Formats: sequence, C-alpha cells, structure tokens
Amino acid sequence: MSERIKVRVKFSKHGALKFIGHLDIMRYFQKAFRRSGIDIAYTEGFSPHPVMSFAAPLGVGLESDGEYLDVELNAPADMAEIKEKLNEQMAEGMEVLSAVVLPEKSKSAMASVAAAGYYIAFRNEFAPPCGWQEAIEKFLEKDRIMVKKQTKKSMMEIDLRPAIYDFRLSSYREKDCLYLMVNASSAGNVKPGMVVEALFQEMEIPFDPAWSAVTREDTYLNRGTEEKPLFVPMDESDKGLQ
Repeated sequence: MSERIKVRVKFSKHGALKFIGHLDIMRYFQKAFRRSGIDIAYTEGFSPHPVMSFAAPLGVGLESDGEYLDVELNAPADMAEIKEKLNEQMAEGMEVLSAVVLPEKSKSAMASVAAAGYYIAFRNEFAPPCGWQEAIEKFLEKDRIMVKKQTKKSMMEIDLRPAIYDFRLSSYREKDCLYLMVNASSAGNVKPGMVVEALFQEMEIPFDPAWSAVTREDTYLNRGTEEKPLFVPMDESDKGLQ
C-alpha cells in the first residue's frame, strides 16, 4: 500500500482572478491537479472527491500574495516538481509559490490559521486631513473598538481591538499604503474592511470600500501563545509545524 503524504501549497492571486469566488478557486485547483497528472488522493464512497482543504477563504475583489491549500498525495513526491507541474496549469494572475511536505499529525490549513496580513492602498492618493500616522496612533490608543457585525443568525457587537495585531504605514509595489494584521482564525475572524471602516468613523470621515484596494500579504499560524503570539507564514513546515 502506498504511503500518503500531506502537502501544503502556497499560491498568489492577482488581476482579473480576484473576482473569482472561493468555490470556483476550489474547482480550479481540483482541475489543475487532475490535468497535471499529480497522484492526488481521493475520498472513498459513492462520490469521491480530492482530499483538499483551503486556509481562510479570500473575499471576492481582494488580491493575495499568500494563499494556502493542503492536499494529500498517494505517494511521496518531489516538491519542486509539484510546483512546476501546477504552474503549467495556472492561468495568468495565479502562481504557485511553494509546496512543502507537512508533518503527519499537522492540523489542516483551515484549523491552522491564526492571523492574516493585508496591504491597503487608497485610490487617487486619498489621505485624511490629520495624516495617517496620527490617525492610526489615536485609533490604537483606544481600549475598545466596538463595531456591529452581521452573523448568520443576528447582528452582534464585537470589540475589534484585541483582534488587531499590527497597524501601521507601509509600502507595497513602491506605493504608500497601510499594513494591517488581524485575527483570521475561525473563532475570531476579522475582515480588514471592518477595521478600516472603524478607523474612518474615528476620524469622522465617510467610508466607501471602492476607495481602497486590498492585497493579502500572507496568512499566518501562531507558534507562540495567545498572550504572546509568534506569527509565522503557514508554509514554514520545516520548523516544526504543529
């Protein structure tokens, strides 16, 4: 009997593909694996499907430099060859960046997600009257940042402050922008737009999502504790992924 292995694939998504939803991305990679000839494992039963799971789904309209999926293969394989074969099947705007073997007892991609980083650029070089640095510092000084969040069952009020791990001025592709790292776990997922909108409310400026372009910088797992997190990219499996 062949020895199955777990593989974590990191990929980027840019351009027109940012308008493709999560379910279509899942089908896209299922076809890519099949066409590449990679010996992917399938579930058993009347309706077998590839053993594949994705990390935190990316919202429609967002680009990314750090998306992840886990897949099981029926036998050991060369990771450089896996990356090459998959990239041969990728459309323009999609690129496989790495493929690494996971420890046997590692958590799934979805269960491993702890945080995500985002670059947020504003069209037409928009900037608040007071300046970004001053606005962010004042925003982060707040003990609580209460916002309303719509769940499947009801509207609830949540505190964003504990979910914001980093918020500062940055640059992306040689353009000024904001960098934001927030909780992206299944238990406390926060979307970047919620934080930006709360910042605008603090500045008493109307917020329109169309003003901003958001790119996910990477997706992270936590190798530290809840009190003292140590966030590392999810493809660093060679350092003891748990």
